[in-house]
Amino acid sequence: MGSEDWIELKFRLADGTDIGPSKYSPSMTVSSLKEKIISQWPKDSEYIPLSVNDLKLITAGKILDNNRTLAESKLPVGMISTMHLLLPPPTLHKKSENLQVDPPIKNRCVCTIL
Repeated sequence: MGSEDWIELKFRLADGTDIGPSKYSPSMTVSSLKEKIISQWPKDSEYIPLSVNDLKLITAGKILDNNRTLAESKLPVGMISTMHLLLPPPTLHKKSENLQVDPPIKNRCVCTIL
C-alpha cells in the first residue's frame, strides 16, 4: 500500500481537544476504528467511553455505521479529515433511597372550560 492508500483522520472531542491525526486502512471497520479511539482516549477526561456503542462518529453531517468499512463510508483518501465524536451524556446513578416518588393522584377531577 502506498501512502495515498491510507485514510488520515483526526477526531475532535466535545471539549475541543483532538485525538490524532493518525492513518488508518480503508478496509478497517468503523467499529474497529472506535475501539482504537477508545484506547487513545485522554485519561484525564471526565467521561471515558466504555464501548464502541458509547461513541458516534460524525463526518460531513453523517453518523457512520459500525458495520461499514472506512472505504464504504466514502472518507477521502490522501488528506486529513476531521471527525466529530458524539458521546451520550453520562447516566446519573441515583440511589433509590434518595429518590422520592410521589404517589399517583387518584380521583382527579378533569374539567374542560369551553
